[in-house]
Amino acid sequence: MDLIDGLRAFVATAETGSFTAAADRLGLSNRLTSKYVAELETRLGVRLLQRTTRRVGITPAGETLLSRAPALLDDLDEMLASVTEDTHGFSGTVRISAPVTFGEKYVKDLLSRFAAPHPDLTIDLRLNDTHVDLASDGIDLAFRIGEGAISSLKRRKLGKIRSNLVASPDYLAQHPAPQSPQDLRDHACIVDTNRADPTRWSFLRDGAAVSVSVPTRFMVNSAQVARDLAVAGDGIAYCPVFVLGDDIAAGRLVPLLTGYDSPTHPISAVYLEGRTLPRKIRALIDFAVEDMRRSGMS
Repeated sequence: MDLIDGLRAFVATAETGSFTAAADRLGLSNRLTSKYVAELETRLGVRLLQRTTRRVGITPAGETLLSRAPALLDDLDEMLASVTEDTHGFSGTVRISAPVTFGEKYVKDLLSRFAAPHPDLTIDLRLNDTHVDLASDGIDLAFRIGEGAISSLKRRKLGKIRSNLVASPDYLAQHPAPQSPQDLRDHACIVDTNRADPTRWSFLRDGAAVSVSVPTRFMVNSAQVARDLAVAGDGIAYCPVFVLGDDIAAGRLVPLLTGYDSPTHPISAVYLEGRTLPRKIRALIDFAVEDMRRSGMS
């Protein structure tokens, strides 16, 4: 049994809490993952994991090993990768999490641009509007929008997102365009429930914040669907700019309250605290910062 295989199987099982999830992360069978851990325990002469019918727990000896083994494996991977990356480019798999609409409208293209010069690199993009557990899901890097600190994660700001208040020409042909945020109370509003306070829309004017509670014509948990409903003439939407594309330039949507600014929300890359970032992850973060700057999100 290779000691490194045993350590990888142990770390994956301890972090995910099950042999099944660990096997999925490692691309092995449950049986082989369990076998590697058992052989590591035999080699060390201690029990590292407590097996139950529902979940795999970790013993004090396992806690001690888990506090150091991930960093050791990261350093080993970094050393081996550096031998080939300088001449052959990045390789292996990068597992990335992102919000659904932001992932569909922007992150997938960013990753395509990053991966283009690295034919041996595999991108595993997982889209989810809830915050996944990076350790248990084996995520190397997550893109997140908004504030929010988790002590086990490190964060690097990549850029920021603004929103535009928009409606279709058809809608505005039947309803007078709002002249102030308060006028929105008399309109059909399309609310994105992914926002922290979905029915309260905030604006800035001359540095002062103005907010208003809006009536809801539609409530959806997708900025893309909010945009689609606005294009169809079903009401006014408050959409992040990345979801609008060329809608305004093409005349499908008309910007409203142009004398007001929208508050910005930070876009961050988050990753596990205490883990050595592989060079390909550091390179991806640097690439994302520059890509967002070029895209007007800095």
